[in-house]
Amino acid sequence: MNANDVVSRSALPILDWHALDASARGTALRRPVLAKSADIAATVTRIFEQVRRDGVCALRALTRRFDGAQLASFAVSDEEFSVAEATLDEPFKRAISAARDRIAIFHRVTAPRDVAVETALGVVCRRMLRPIDPVGLYVPAGTAPLPSTALMLGVPAQLAGCRNAVLCTPPNVAGRVDAAVLYAASLCGIRRVFKLGGAQAIAAMTFGVGPVPRCAKLFGPGNAFVTEAKRQASALHEGPAIDMPAGPSEVLVIADADADVRFVAADLLSQAEHGPDSQALLIATQRRFLEEVNGELLRQLAQLPRREIATQSLRCSRLILADSLDQAVAISNDYAPEHLILHVRDANALLDRVQNAGSVFLGAWSPEAVGDYCSGTNHVLPTHGFARAWSGVSVTSFLKQISVQELSPMGLRAIGPDAAALARAEGLHAHERAVTLRLSALTEMAHEIA
Repeated sequence: MNANDVVSRSALPILDWHALDASARGTALRRPVLAKSADIAATVTRIFEQVRRDGVCALRALTRRFDGAQLASFAVSDEEFSVAEATLDEPFKRAISAARDRIAIFHRVTAPRDVAVETALGVVCRRMLRPIDPVGLYVPAGTAPLPSTALMLGVPAQLAGCRNAVLCTPPNVAGRVDAAVLYAASLCGIRRVFKLGGAQAIAAMTFGVGPVPRCAKLFGPGNAFVTEAKRQASALHEGPAIDMPAGPSEVLVIADADADVRFVAADLLSQAEHGPDSQALLIATQRRFLEEVNGELLRQLAQLPRREIATQSLRCSRLILADSLDQAVAISNDYAPEHLILHVRDANALLDRVQNAGSVFLGAWSPEAVGDYCSGTNHVLPTHGFARAWSGVSVTSFLKQISVQELSPMGLRAIGPDAAALARAEGLHAHERAVTLRLSALTEMAHEIA
């Protein structure tokens, strides 16, 4: 298939939202079908059973089968870290270090803190934060290595104080891990990296196999098998927690008549090239603008090395004509995109109306690509509509919140009767007695002192 063949099939339909009934609107916002077929679920189940039963031997066999690598050891050695750093050129290392610093700045400032408050005289309630340990980070390789994901997971884990963070990432056929991924992990203080990919990596971190520890929580994106593996892991008795439900990556762009057609097309394609099941939506208020974007998409698509992947993604993408920007935001809130770009003259004016989105990019000069790499926010975000209730990865994701309360005698006198009354109403008499016994003791002590 040549470039012209790819491009000729890629013009997107323009859907007039006003002309669509409720069923057609639902179809317009439908995601590509998540790969959760019975075959994938069954395959993952078999991998889990194999890893649980055969341990390291299973990991070696599965790595040989899926990655084509024959490994004597899964752990990345200190020498491999050193070689990886020496392999990278200085401009790239400066770029990835600068990205790491910006991510740290944002996540440090937005991290939660211990708090204490007196809710009544003599009643102090506190919240303590403690890191989750161990945590397992998964960095996919797929069609391209993702050192940015190592940063997005490693930085908040480090800031949360996770001392036992491990990272799994697939090896290449030579049995090596991408140098940039190793360098990014090292910048985040992560030196326990394992050459493991796919569902077998998730299984290893779920059960604890060989050098890979059993993890309390798993993080990171991946393909359909990794996504299903995380789901199955979290459903196991005493299985790990996971960061969030995941699906294919997506972007929704809202543009007005002043938007730059080139920028909008580039943003749509930057999402489309992620993978064939990614999705890109554009909502605008002028048909002519949408037609111009369609033409620009074809022109830019022809120049992309990953144009065949982008073309497949565009088949699931949409251009939508809305009556107004208010309607455009309402459509976006219904879709709940992973990434939302407000490419309008006064983007901040629309921001208060945004209710559902993983991450928002304001104005012409804020491409989604900077959020993927180096603005400072996190790119591990809820997809497939999960932004209605889930948030992206942050320092909070790596922390447990433990509540503490301390009452003085005065405090118990102040709120004890309320607790007793509520316990009595619920028929929990032992609860009531645990309070009233203490209140009686305080009364007796007061009489003795008097």
